[in-house]
Amino acid sequence: MDENHSLAISLFSEILMADQLARARLGKALPKGMELSHFSVLNHLARAGLERSPAQLAKAFHVTRGAMTNTINKLEVAGYVHVRPDWDDARRKMVAISPAGRKARDAALASIIPMISEVVTELGGDRVRAALPILREFRGKLEIED
Repeated sequence: MDENHSLAISLFSEILMADQLARARLGKALPKGMELSHFSVLNHLARAGLERSPAQLAKAFHVTRGAMTNTINKLEVAGYVHVRPDWDDARRKMVAISPAGRKARDAALASIIPMISEVVTELGGDRVRAALPILREFRGKLEIED
């Protein structure tokens, strides 16, 4: 059992350090003024192609509604998202990516793709493909606990 504990600590330590380093490198590669949380929400909205409520976004990113509202407000001020009342429930709002938001997301992707592609090239595509199912399963185990 001690070996299992040690293995678990090593796994979490590596993942947490990789997360910290990846966030730092991505933050430096993003266009000036864009935060990783901003890019993440814009990318989510662009890929979904649908409006989302702040609650849906908060759930998708595993953050509080207050944190998501703060991010949405910053994106709205920047002109990257449109926020409108929900026609079925005026207490709720709906968020959609704007054309300017799509351009900002595309610019952010263009700035980070070389860096993340380089990492994949250095590790080797086959090794990355082999690691993805394990990482997805690991994430799934953590999401169940949420």
